[in-house]
Amino acid sequence: MQRLGFTRSAFRSDHLLLTPDTFVRAPRPGMTKATAIVHVGPAVGAGFTWYTAELEPGGALGPAGSQRFLYVLEGDLRVDGRALGPAGYTYLPAGCDVVVSAAASARVAVIEKPYVALPGVNAPALFTADERAVSGQPLNDDPGLIVRQLLPDHSAFDFAVNTMEYQPGAALPLVEIHVMEHGLVMLEGGGIYRLGDSWYPVTAGDFIWMAPYCPQWFGALGKTPAKYLIYKDWNR
Repeated sequence: MQRLGFTRSAFRSDHLLLTPDTFVRAPRPGMTKATAIVHVGPAVGAGFTWYTAELEPGGALGPAGSQRFLYVLEGDLRVDGRALGPAGYTYLPAGCDVVVSAAASARVAVIEKPYVALPGVNAPALFTADERAVSGQPLNDDPGLIVRQLLPDHSAFDFAVNTMEYQPGAALPLVEIHVMEHGLVMLEGGGIYRLGDSWYPVTAGDFIWMAPYCPQWFGALGKTPAKYLIYKDWNR
């Protein structure tokens, strides 16, 4: 039951926390038998758009005018005939017109961003993969904080997407302040996020946007690991 007039969601000039009780659904152009929860986009000054697509059986995303990254949260997705289950993901370059559809109901994290080219560097090509096949690396040699890099470490990519998994009690080693902006969705568990001068309890399903130079820090709480999917602009 919702407490009338109360939410953990918050919007400040340098960050945004959206909790599921405030999600608003609406279709995006070209979608069929699907709807979207737009978490962040250019309307708040972000250089990218992140939304959750909820597809009915037979539903499909419309074409994208920019490059697109998809991560399956629930259900099964079909990308140009390839099957992706939960934790499966794909990168679609700008101008790619492959069909993205769902045989059954599915929830998908979608990141879209205008591509910034580098002279002499070819743009990336379409590929699909599975997060569970990606080797995890400890952050700063901390075995309690594991990072999985989902996109290749190559200058052709102008953004990065990772998962970060924290054992209970693990935390970032410092308050980060940097030029890159972030978007993230909590996949599992929870903890405390510092954004700017505010401290927020967060849990699975929450979305966070951080503007460039927003002070940021996270520590995991509870008895189970905390995990999130995180975007950052990169290599430009």
